[in-house]
Amino acid sequence: MARAERAALLERAHAELTLAVQSDLLSLNRTSLYYKPVGPSAAEVALKHRIDELYTARPYYGSRRVAAQLRREGTAVNRKAVQRHMREMGIAGIAPGPNTSKRALAARIAPYLLGSVTSSHPNHVWGIDITYIRLQGGWLYLVAVLDWYSRYVVAWELDQTLELPFVLRTAQRALARATPVIWNSDQGSHFTSPHYRTLLEQAQVQISMDGKGRALDNIFTERLWRTVKYEEVYLHSYASPKEARQGLTRYLDFYNNGRLHQALAYRTPAEVYFHAPRTAPVAAGKEDEDFDSIRPAKGVSTLDMPISMS
Repeated sequence: MARAERAALLERAHAELTLAVQSDLLSLNRTSLYYKPVGPSAAEVALKHRIDELYTARPYYGSRRVAAQLRREGTAVNRKAVQRHMREMGIAGIAPGPNTSKRALAARIAPYLLGSVTSSHPNHVWGIDITYIRLQGGWLYLVAVLDWYSRYVVAWELDQTLELPFVLRTAQRALARATPVIWNSDQGSHFTSPHYRTLLEQAQVQISMDGKGRALDNIFTERLWRTVKYEEVYLHSYASPKEARQGLTRYLDFYNNGRLHQALAYRTPAEVYFHAPRTAPVAAGKEDEDFDSIRPAKGVSTLDMPISMS
């Protein structure tokens, strides 16, 4: 388990075991447990939550449109601040370090291979992406690997930072289950890193990357994020990383094994992933369903939703 996952298991209030014993059992440095970093301000949390809502509803919105919408709502914010928040949230690709040359970065960007390809069987095309998960007083990051044909979530993980290891662990767990033909992502720094590329190249998968600034190239994963947020995250107010992990574990198990998908002829992703013949068709016309036709559940946040601290 990652350190963040182990730290989330600590029980500080009304615990049967002392903090020292718990830290030993979880292989945590006890002295680090007493450090209390300064958290984000309530205003920053609220602003990032609202940016998340806007981007989830309209993933083709860039920082200009998001900033304009926020100003229309009465929030005084400029585009540079919105850009910074979006980078921190993982909405835009994290910028490479100052010593990374453009030529070296371009060499790590793979072409988009799916322009004329339709996923035709399980493990044909997988997509990986990262999204922002809000908490009452902060946020987490969720990474998931999705089988495009069946909509099955092959592997996922939560973390409190956008550091590379949690992406690599998720990719390794997915590859331990199966090997896809094509693996698609955006051009974020996680997915252009040599460690990530080497992992996929050793698995002999074809690496595909979305065009820069084209969120809908990875439309199936964007649909997953909308579904997860409208059906789970926005309906709950997670007070802690532990609550978020428990809620998302329950929901993603339901998503894979219990949620009926219209595009799958009202079957579950697990039924299609594990039992579909290699040539089994998806419901006619559903694989290209217009993104805007997916609506949030009644009463759930949309562009008209006011900024909320929950």
